[in-house]
Amino acid sequence: MNLFADLLASTSAGRGDSGLITQSGPRIQKGRRGVEVKSAREIAVMRQSSRIVATVLRELIAMAAPGLTTGDLDAHAEQRIRDLGATPSFKGYHGFPASICASINNEVVHGIPSSKRVIRAGDLLKLDTGAYFEGYHGDSCVTVCVGEGVPEEARRLSQVAQEALMRGLATVKAGSTLLDLAGAVQDHVEAHGYAVVEDYTGHGVGRNLHEEPSVFNYRTRDLPNLTLRSGMTLAVEPILNAGGKGCRTLKDRWTVVTVDGSLSAQWEHTIVVGSEGCEILTDRDF
Repeated sequence: MNLFADLLASTSAGRGDSGLITQSGPRIQKGRRGVEVKSAREIAVMRQSSRIVATVLRELIAMAAPGLTTGDLDAHAEQRIRDLGATPSFKGYHGFPASICASINNEVVHGIPSSKRVIRAGDLLKLDTGAYFEGYHGDSCVTVCVGEGVPEEARRLSQVAQEALMRGLATVKAGSTLLDLAGAVQDHVEAHGYAVVEDYTGHGVGRNLHEEPSVFNYRTRDLPNLTLRSGMTLAVEPILNAGGKGCRTLKDRWTVVTVDGSLSAQWEHTIVVGSEGCEILTDRDF
């Protein structure tokens, strides 16, 4: 999930962690604890919260079909998160009205599910959800190509976004840096002719849905080149547009769309940094 941290009074535009809504929405910042290294006990709990997220996303991927509504998916996600002993991380958080974000086609992030929003064959559907279990969050997003007739360009965009995520994660280990991750994502995205969305980034995750550090997907001097340590937990989430990188927020103050109307795709995992690599806590292959 790439919003929802402590609200600031400022509504000025800018970039920051993925909790930032630019221009028409409130500016949001992360928690103020600094970069945390989780204990073995904390990581064990995060495995459970993240497993819940992965389980629910697997079910949503299987469910997503023409004729259903995004509200149907949201209702299922909330019920399943609660059935599995957790609470939805997103629902009610600073006023967000749902347990998932469901963003379709040119919607980049933060789409609000609705019983009136019918999913259609050929849609590119982003599903983002989180679960809060015994004091810790898990957070993940997938892009689903719905039904028949999905344009090849849409499939390719989603594939490159997923590949970019994995390229970034392949750099992660104790002693590597956030700039290593950002560069790997950016290089893969731009090699395929797509644009990295710069207004939203990944983030630390744990006791808070958003923690330090911001996890950028492109090289920038704004990024402190943090050296990673074993036990850091991050939500890594490249967001790609088929056209330009520009985004704008709709009047609902949540839904973000591409300025040029082009398609957008996103993939996200919650991970923990290890000495030789990273463990993907929200891995759906189980």
